Amino acid sequence: MLRRLARSIREYKLSSILSPIFVTGEVILECFIPFIIAKLGESIEGGVVLWGTDGALGIGQYALILVAMAILSLACGALAGLFCAKASSGFAKNLRKDIYYKVQDFSFENIDKFSTSSLVTRMTTDVNNVQMSYMMIIRTAIRSPLMMVFSLVMAFLMGGNLAWIFVVVVPPLAVALFLIMWKTMPLFHRVFRKYDNLNESIQENVAGIRVVKAYVREEYEKEKFDRAATDVQIDFTKAERILAWNNPAMQFCFYGVLSTVLFLGSYLILEGTGLSVWSVSQLIVYGMQILMSLTMFSMIFAMVTMSIESARRICEVLDEEPTLKSPEDAVTEVADGSVDFENVSFKYAANAEKNVLEYINLHIRSGETIGIIGGTGSSKTSLVNLISRLYDVTEGCVKVGGRDVREYDLEALRNQVAVVLQKNVLFSGSIKENLRWGDPEATDEELVEACKLAQADEFISAFPDGYDTHIEQGGTNVSGGQKQRLCIARALLKKPKILILDDSTSAVDTHTDALIRKAFREYIPTTTKIIIAQRTSSVEDADRIIIMDNGRIEAVGTHEELLDTDPIYTEVYRTQNKGGKAISSLSEMNGEGGENG
Repeated sequence: MLRRLARSIREYKLSSILSPIFVTGEVILECFIPFIIAKLGESIEGGVVLWGTDGALGIGQYALILVAMAILSLACGALAGLFCAKASSGFAKNLRKDIYYKVQDFSFENIDKFSTSSLVTRMTTDVNNVQMSYMMIIRTAIRSPLMMVFSLVMAFLMGGNLAWIFVVVVPPLAVALFLIMWKTMPLFHRVFRKYDNLNESIQENVAGIRVVKAYVREEYEKEKFDRAATDVQIDFTKAERILAWNNPAMQFCFYGVLSTVLFLGSYLILEGTGLSVWSVSQLIVYGMQILMSLTMFSMIFAMVTMSIESARRICEVLDEEPTLKSPEDAVTEVADGSVDFENVSFKYAANAEKNVLEYINLHIRSGETIGIIGGTGSSKTSLVNLISRLYDVTEGCVKVGGRDVREYDLEALRNQVAVVLQKNVLFSGSIKENLRWGDPEATDEELVEACKLAQADEFISAFPDGYDTHIEQGGTNVSGGQKQRLCIARALLKKPKILILDDSTSAVDTHTDALIRKAFREYIPTTTKIIIAQRTSSVEDADRIIIMDNGRIEAVGTHEELLDTDPIYTEVYRTQNKGGKAISSLSEMNGEGGENG
């Protein structure tokens, strides 16, 4: 785990090395200052001499040495802090970048393993915890043991056997720290899982705030959030209650040792053992440094204990291997828009009992228009997801342009297969910026042409700022139908060989739907078009219509053929067209291109 996280240090290695080096210099200087003060005190006891002679130092010389050491110690501390801050913040930046880039390479199967809220927690809270621990490790965790070791050495030099008191107290404290860690680790493991649930509650509420308000469910959402927040509080309180034993244990040892040193030191001075008052006073200073080091070490220990679980969760994401990868010597050119399904079966999880798709055999010619109709749960979307290799088939193979999709470079394949979903996503920014997701190099003329094909140019031109109109996050300031047409235009800018519309005209009226399909026939005849729809009117002019039922192809044929031979299609058609005249007149009332979104 440590080795995996260490890869994110990269260009901050030098800062990570310099910080401990300056910390070491700071510690050495701080440990020598009490020694010089003791020597100064002993010099004063022998008589006040400003400048010493014959090898003996005077008060002035000791003062200059102390000032120089204090300045050097301050400089080392400042530089250690500077490099520590640079290294830890840079490490956190790289770590977030590594997680984010890793997620971008995930397949849908990988993403299904981690909830959105969990990934957000790992990139924020968990990275912050690891950053704090790293900052402590390269500075405080270096300083504490060094200070303890150097102070012990100096204590033995100044106090002799009396310094063994400081050594005796270390093992009991080590045992106490181990027990605390052993008790708190399972609690922190549980806490961070509940953090995910808390973030998920927030995310769902914010994303669905319109539904919450429409159904007046604010109080219910508040109660749900309170339960999630209380769950986090309970476990975190338990963990913090155990960690709180750190401080009393340290304070008990701290004052116990100081009292013992004062008592025994005073006794030895009175007995005339040669131990001076100055030596005992500086021995107490070293004792305080040793115990303060242990106190700091316990703080590091508490932070590291908390961050171990965060580090584990981060490594789970970093170690996750994408299930879909481009092969070596991948094909980078898609010959045409033909699609072949050969004995295809598919299920989302390897341990799933039932296939989502079974025994799919289908040949789609390049440039052909295919309509797909089926009930909810008939696996229409699952079928088209295999074309752009968002998932791999369980059995059989899917071919595009005569080649198995697993032979293609993923980027090359997906650039030639444009998918427009029913639930489309627009990003905050101008309409132009959103459209250029399809082609970053598209000219303004190309944007307008694509929007005309998608029947979006008319409403865009009606905006005061036209194509520079700002789109709010998620496209909340445009209607559902407008959003769908913008997404269709965005897909057209890719100039794909295969265009898949997954119920992506459901929010536009039938007249606008017909105009979009007419534009497709006239202006992109060589592009293979696969249209998933709930309305038969959206697919009745397709070259062939596929009827899906329970993960299988029920029937294939033209509109006329299916009306004569397929009872499912006939029933759907008659149901939707029973009120045909009323629907037609309503469209006329709303005017051409009326909006249902």
